[in-house]
Amino acid sequence: MPVSIAAQHHAVFAALAAQGGVSGYWSKFTDPSRNPFRGLYELNGFDLAIMIPYFFVLIILATYGLHRYWLVYAYYKYRRNVPGTPPAMVEWPKVTIQLPIFNERYVIERLVDAVARFDYPRELLEIQVLDDSTDQTREVARECVERYQALGIPIRYFHRSERTGYKAGALAEGLRSATGEFVAIFDADFLPAPDFLRRTLPYLSDPKIGMVQTRWTYLNREYSVLTEIQTILLDGHFVMEHGARSRSGSFFNFNGTAGVWRRQAVEDAGGWQHDTLTEDTDLSYRAQLHGWRFQYLPDIECASELPVDMNAFKAQQARWAKGLMQTAKKVLPRVMRSSQPLHVKAEAFFHLTANITYPFMVILSTMLLPAMIVRFYQGWFQMMFIDVPLFLASSCSISGFYLASQRVLYPRAWKRSILYMPLVMAVGIGLSVRNAKAVLEAWFGMQSEFVRTPKFRIEGQTGSSRKKLYRNRAGWLPWVEIALGLYFALTVVYAIQNENYVTAPFLLLFVGGFFYTGGMSVAQGTLERLRLGPRQAASTEARPAASGAPGF
Repeated sequence: MPVSIAAQHHAVFAALAAQGGVSGYWSKFTDPSRNPFRGLYELNGFDLAIMIPYFFVLIILATYGLHRYWLVYAYYKYRRNVPGTPPAMVEWPKVTIQLPIFNERYVIERLVDAVARFDYPRELLEIQVLDDSTDQTREVARECVERYQALGIPIRYFHRSERTGYKAGALAEGLRSATGEFVAIFDADFLPAPDFLRRTLPYLSDPKIGMVQTRWTYLNREYSVLTEIQTILLDGHFVMEHGARSRSGSFFNFNGTAGVWRRQAVEDAGGWQHDTLTEDTDLSYRAQLHGWRFQYLPDIECASELPVDMNAFKAQQARWAKGLMQTAKKVLPRVMRSSQPLHVKAEAFFHLTANITYPFMVILSTMLLPAMIVRFYQGWFQMMFIDVPLFLASSCSISGFYLASQRVLYPRAWKRSILYMPLVMAVGIGLSVRNAKAVLEAWFGMQSEFVRTPKFRIEGQTGSSRKKLYRNRAGWLPWVEIALGLYFALTVVYAIQNENYVTAPFLLLFVGGFFYTGGMSVAQGTLERLRLGPRQAASTEARPAASGAPGF
């Protein structure tokens, strides 16, 4: 017969009373003479000044790490909550396709060619090329549009001389003259399949569905180690994050491209707004707060091109980090005041504030060496009992999260991704300086322009960006990253000298991450200046691609 909770509590207090009562039990932890660690180590003021903020930061990182475990758990727990077969379309609706571009001379023709091949009734189709370009892209795009107009394709070219609102402003401007009931959006570096609309629109036959998002695939995954890492990161976002959130009934976001909106949902939510750098996530949350439901369609793929330049990749990640924090400041209070269930509010909090971990990662980086010294003198038992669980929660959750997504997508070949896990973690560490700066700018209300991710029509393992324009400037932050790499190299030396071999592999992730991101940025920036000259290299500028991908 099971023992009742009250009986269990009675047994506990009886045992305590037999040992001298509650006060006697508590004195074991407060009385120095009864300290079980007496003779091993005694804390002092300096150690407390190091260890209190160290554990505070580690606990925050561990909390967000545990959330990753929850996403994997929710993905499998709600695995039956997936979109079924949509009803057959009785009458196909009018659709507007918006193609927002800015200085995309290398990929705009590929995009327009793909959209022109859509197997959708022409009389129900409207294509808008929304061009904010300031370079040769204008001529390339205009000629491409005119060529397809001559073939009877319903396509129009729009150019703005003033880029008010950037991408959000271009989409809003195009929507004013749009005639479609639904709006499909594709960024310049995407390559939708001809049957994209016929496969996605049936899911919008439910009048309560405001948006459907498809899953990205990648034309140049195998181009380099950097593109392999990006693929794993984005697969984690599209499989685990979108999958868990959509299956559990939580809010999730439109990724800026490769999706279809119901025009009424956009208008009900207040339209496109440009007060954040992630206008897509901002609109997504406002629409869902307004009562619209979203549908994630992982079985429908849309190919895209990954950035191959380290500075472009870092600029993209920083833009996402800053934009999501701006969105959190803007819409999270509304979410918390809403009548949404508690699990929706909790997931919205973790989603929108996830990038706050970057400043804490930088703080942790600077504190690891002094904390290691203090923990070393405290003894191995305390280190293993306290530090290891926090390490497993904050660090190992990353590899588990991304490996789970790879196993879902590639059940036979997912094990090859294990080799990339140390690189994924190292790059995440290396990005912490740049992204921490972006998060703090968002928190303190510092505005900045779009810094787009340049693409060069690189597919597969072929092609090169060396002879093409468009670059993102490295700035001074890579030198900070290199300095941190040197700092952690010295930390590794200290750990080995003190026979603390267990921590050395973990510290090497910091060494490799900071050296890789900082060194690649400096090297690519230097080569670019040598090739173009300092003036032309400094004048290159760009705007980011779609958003919504997670931080590390």
